[in-house]
Amino acid sequence: MTAHMMKDGWTGVAKGRPQVGAFAERSRRTQTWDIEAFAEMTGDRNPLHFDKTAAEASVFGKLIVQGGVTSGILNAVVAEDLPGPGSVFLEVSWKFVKAVGIGELITGRVEVIDVRADKPITKLETSVRNEAGEICLTGTATVFTVPLAKG
Repeated sequence: MTAHMMKDGWTGVAKGRPQVGAFAERSRRTQTWDIEAFAEMTGDRNPLHFDKTAAEASVFGKLIVQGGVTSGILNAVVAEDLPGPGSVFLEVSWKFVKAVGIGELITGRVEVIDVRADKPITKLETSVRNEAGEICLTGTATVFTVPLAKG
């Protein structure tokens, strides 16, 4: 099948087909409420998130947010910005390389490294950095973007 005969898998997708090299970022400051909300959702009540004394005596030296709070900013970037509405993760490969504490400004970034033409599937380079610019999370994600009905 020649390229011009191939079905465009991006028809109807809210923000259209992303281009390789396109990127998006989103920042937010972590707060105690994030830890409590994540624990309520998941049951993750690790003392590193709740016991100040234990956390300060640990290798981290402070209370830290759950990894899902750190990676969660990437959910927002993917769903809201790039590829945008209708996007869901198919696969992620993330390394958590630096813990994030309470009150830290984190920035999630995704960059398009591959886009399928026949299906609305995008491969992204992903990262989360702290205010000092240090990488806290790094890796890749594969995202599927479904067309959404208006309404």
